[in-house]
Parts: sequence; structure tokens; C-alpha cells
Amino acid sequence: MPQTIFLTGASGFIGQAIVRRLLLGNHRVRALIHHSPLPIAHPNLQPVAGDLFDGKFLLHALGGCDAIIHLIGIIRQKPSHGITFHRLHEQATASMVQAANEAQIPRFIHMSALGTRPVAACDYHRTKYNAEQIVCHSQLKWTVFRPSLIHGPQGEFMRQVAGWARKTTPPFLFMPYFGAGLFGQKGAGLLQPIFVEDVARAFVEALENEKTIGEIHPLAGPDRYTWPQFYRLASQAIVGHPRLTSPIPAWFAKFLTHAIPAPLLPFNRDQIIMSQEDNVARLDKFIAQFGWTPAPFPSSLQSYCLTL
Repeated sequence: MPQTIFLTGASGFIGQAIVRRLLLGNHRVRALIHHSPLPIAHPNLQPVAGDLFDGKFLLHALGGCDAIIHLIGIIRQKPSHGITFHRLHEQATASMVQAANEAQIPRFIHMSALGTRPVAACDYHRTKYNAEQIVCHSQLKWTVFRPSLIHGPQGEFMRQVAGWARKTTPPFLFMPYFGAGLFGQKGAGLLQPIFVEDVARAFVEALENEKTIGEIHPLAGPDRYTWPQFYRLASQAIVGHPRLTSPIPAWFAKFLTHAIPAPLLPFNRDQIIMSQEDNVARLDKFIAQFGWTPAPFPSSLQSYCLTL
């Protein structure tokens, strides 16, 4: 049945994919935007501009909605602009949960991240876990998704990968990753990339799938890769042949985050830490509750690699 869905983070990479999927399902979408306008126009899409931390605005904006999909999150902090993990993960989630309760909207679907846990080594994962706890201890009919690395044609990371494959983005000579050990030779964590369209499908199908209520679902593709394996597959698809990969020692990259101002670096400390951890998951519960398996990386990449 078509519903009216309130969506945060609608102008982002994942948000736009979810908007398209909701509209295909004849849902009405009320999309919260802040700075970036939506590049999508549709009679069932209503962008609303406002402050996520303004309770009165949220209560008004949520009027007539049937469910909330909450996507807002960041990977890089800008403390001078008030953009921090604590504010955008924990406080923003608390604001949305409170608004959902006041507007009497019980269904709440929340975007978290794979690797989230209370004793994580990085602030990103710890604040994501704290946000989950706010959702899970509420009285809402919640579902939490924890995606692995999400790839797709509008994703910033895959555009960067395409630049490395084409030798148009530094370091030009090789495709870099962070490696453990003195020279980075001890490798990094495994990853299990998932296509953005599969992420969008899972979020939208969860709206009417009562089996998912009260569940935390990892989201990942069916295959696991090392970073060199991932890059070889990506470069083969993008430029027709594998490119050279080479590690940057993780200890040296962390040193750079202390020595060089954050705006001048294309990565931060949390990203380095997360790259050293396996970002993988079992899909048994997901497949049992949803009845389908996310697409493999090579075939889904092939569907859009020429647009990168």
C-alpha cells in the first residue's frame, strides 16, 4: 500500500536512490533538505527545508506521514561548522526519535554502519552505535540497517576509484589503500561491497515487511575482497585492465592526519582505522527475511562503470 514517508538525508548519494525506489513504489515522499536541492522532480515528491533540531518544525513536517527513514550521517567532521559525529549521529537521531513519538509515527527505519559497536576504535563507529541505542530503546517499530561499503555511480568513493583507475587523480601511479606493518605490507581489512540500488530496495521493502521490526540487519554484497582484489576488479571494468595497487602504511597516514590540516587531506583518522578492520557480514538472516540476495560487485559495477 502506498504510504507517505518522511526521509532525512534525501539529497545524498543513498538518499536519492531511496527516493527513486519509493517513487517507483507509488509512495509519497516528504524529503527533508538542508543545503543541497534535490535533483529529482516528481508529483509525489515534496522537499521540505528546515532544521533537524527544530522540534516545532519537525512536528509540523511529519504531519500525515506513515513512516520515517532516517539516513543522516557523516564520514568527515567539521567542528568549526558544528558538523561532528556526536551531533549528526547521536543528537540528530535523538531529535528524530523524539519527533516520531510526538507525531505518533511508529515506523522508523534507521541507517547505521557495519562495524558499529560500543568499544570501537574510532569515533565514527562509537557514535553510530550510540545512535542505534537511541532507536533500539525507543517504543518505535524500528528496523536498523548496517551497510558495508556502498558503491554506485553517484558515490564519491567510486568516482575517486575511477580517477585512480584512469590515472587522473593522485597518486596517479597506483591505486592506494592503507596497509598494516612498517611498509604497509601486512594488508588491511576485508570488504564486502553492496550496490546502492540493493540498499535502497532493502530500506523500501522493510516498510511493509513486519519480520524486520525490531531487527538489526547487516547489509553487504555476497562476495568478500581484499583491497587489491577490489581495485583490480574495479579498474578492469573501468579502463579494461587491472591497475597497479600499493599500500600506504597506516601508521604514516595517521601521522599525516596530525601533521596536516584536515581540509588538505582526502582522508581522516577514522577512515584509516576502519580500513584495517574487516567490513564483512553473514547474509543468512537478511536472505531469509527478504527473500533475495544482493547483487555481486562485478555485475553491478558493470551496469554503471561507463558513467563514472
